[in-house]
Amino acid sequence: MNEQEARQRLAEARVATLATADASGRPHLVPICFVVDRDRLYSAVDHKPKRRPDLRRLANLRANPSASVLVDHYDEDWGRLWWVRADGTATVLDPEDDQTGEERGRAVALLVDKYEQYVGRAPGGAVISLALRSWQSWAPP
Repeated sequence: MNEQEARQRLAEARVATLATADASGRPHLVPICFVVDRDRLYSAVDHKPKRRPDLRRLANLRANPSASVLVDHYDEDWGRLWWVRADGTATVLDPEDDQTGEERGRAVALLVDKYEQYVGRAPGGAVISLALRSWQSWAPP
């Protein structure tokens, strides 16, 4: 699969796995809803219940901004398997930060356009802005 196809498959996916690591390198994986806008991926803290308000993914990204996202497709017919991973550098856009308000607002609007569940209840928490730097992918020949 070429990079253009990998980018398209990532952008069209409904859910991805976000991989972060804390300052000591301890990994953390979490499923996310997201949207891709050119070379940026956005994911927001939304109204779904969370175990704790101080999310580990946000603390990890503040301490170590390197992150990866993975989307994959499994099928019993292994000729249809594929995966795409994009790596990048993240910034956490806090709702109270006026300097990132415009980017955060655009990201939330894009998420509302992609996910019906956000219509009428847009995410109000922090937004992860991941600058996508490198791409890896696999699909059978």
